[in-house]
Amino acid sequence: MRQSEFTPEFVTTVPEELEEGRLYISERFRTASHLCACGCGAHVVTSLKPAKWQLTNRDGRVSLSPSIGRWQLPCQSHYWIRDNRVVWSYSFTEEEKSAVQRRDAQAVRDYYEARRGRRSLEFLRRVWRRLTGRDRPR
Repeated sequence: MRQSEFTPEFVTTVPEELEEGRLYISERFRTASHLCACGCGAHVVTSLKPAKWQLTNRDGRVSLSPSIGRWQLPCQSHYWIRDNRVVWSYSFTEEEKSAVQRRDAQAVRDYYEARRGRRSLEFLRRVWRRLTGRDRPR
């Protein structure tokens, strides 16, 4: 059955059998899972990471961003979850799908490259503190 709304359920681990209309959110594993909103029964898993999806929770009303595009499935569903509601979008053309996939892949590369840069800077700061004796307890 096509969904118009999801009920968020905060879990440690996602159950093997998902219920229609439930959005299972595992903060521990940084995922949100649900059955496709179109009713096709496909499992949808969104990775809650900075370069992937973001989850916002306002008084039990959750939103996922960006949209969810199920282009590899026959249903070709494309929707957002905003304040627990499903907001349907139009189907993307093949060119639009390719552009989004390229943009998403670049966002992931940029995110991890920035993290590597921050780690390098933090490492250099630690080394400098050790060399200058500033890491000793006072």
